[in-house]
Amino acid sequence: MIDWKRKLTSRKFWLAVAGLISGIVIACKGSAETAETITGIIMAAASVVGYLFAEGLTDSKGYQTPAQPEDEEVEDPEEEFRFNEE
Repeated sequence: MIDWKRKLTSRKFWLAVAGLISGIVIACKGSAETAETITGIIMAAASVVGYLFAEGLTDSKGYQTPAQPEDEEVEDPEEEFRFNEE
């Protein structure tokens, strides 16, 4: 079975799709500028798709930043800076 989430967020997949479509445009007597424009649109769409999948995955997991450890209170603040003189 194909893992579509992984495929749709893969830059290699989108480059392959862009290359295929650009090749088809050129083969159908389209201009190089048209092929470049279509490739740019595909790569921009790929960025959006990747972002949406990443945000969706983050939201579905209920991601929260880990809590920061509380600072330990020191009874005598100067104690941290004293050296044992032996």
